[in-house]
Amino acid sequence: MDFVYAIMLGIVEGLTEFLPISSTGHLLVASAFLSFPTAALQVPDPKAFRDTFTIFIQIGAVLAVLAFYRRNLLLHVSCIASNRAVQRFWLGITLAFLPTAVIGFLLRNVIKEVLFTPLVVGMALVVGGIIFLLVERHPRTPHVTELEAITLREALLIGIAQVVALIPGVSRSGASIVGSLLIGLDRPTATAFSFYLAIPTLGFATLFDLLLALREGAVMSKHLPLFGVGAVVSFVVAWLSMAWLLRYVAHNSFQIFGYYRIIVGAVIIALVLFTNVLAS
Repeated sequence: MDFVYAIMLGIVEGLTEFLPISSTGHLLVASAFLSFPTAALQVPDPKAFRDTFTIFIQIGAVLAVLAFYRRNLLLHVSCIASNRAVQRFWLGITLAFLPTAVIGFLLRNVIKEVLFTPLVVGMALVVGGIIFLLVERHPRTPHVTELEAITLREALLIGIAQVVALIPGVSRSGASIVGSLLIGLDRPTATAFSFYLAIPTLGFATLFDLLLALREGAVMSKHLPLFGVGAVVSFVVAWLSMAWLLRYVAHNSFQIFGYYRIIVGAVIIALVLFTNVLAS
């Protein structure tokens, strides 16, 4: 049964990681609904195991980005030593990654112990949805339409915006996309930059959290096949969702995601306040 749950959660991760609707928030709520992990796994700390699983399967999404942009990445590797635009782009990705890396490392325990709750997720989804609607209602005229045209200052500002996504329910892609739109990127460029930014952000977070969980005994080596199944499913579904989102934002706004966030967030808040469904 746990492998079935791992597949289901992998699908949730793949669908939500790159859409601006919070993969962590959806995984947190889905895990509570499924009562994952079950007693059969005999894990010492179910909450720590669940939190680590939801972070680990993000590696599938990272691999999906690498595979999706493999041609561009190989081209960048071949010319980065001499191409100033490519050098500036990856320096920008690094600058955008650092704020979340530093603050996430310093506040890791506080975030996991205090903020990883369905109520926080519901509230963050609603607030984020309202922000999306406000941004789309008063759009700025974009002046950046290519990834290589993003300045280091703009990349850093996007990275600062992404820090807010340390709150479960905010959405990493959502925070970076909103930040990008506010500083003048068009929707396709903002979306693509959030994809590239996922490589260091999710990659380092995943590896760090897994190593720490193994050291602390929250996850044992016998559980790794379960994690692997979730990651593989996440990879396939994330690839498909990336391709769809890039096509969608080329001709549509993000309003639909704003409305979705508000509705789902309101449902989660109601379940927390008036039922015991999400009490775990």
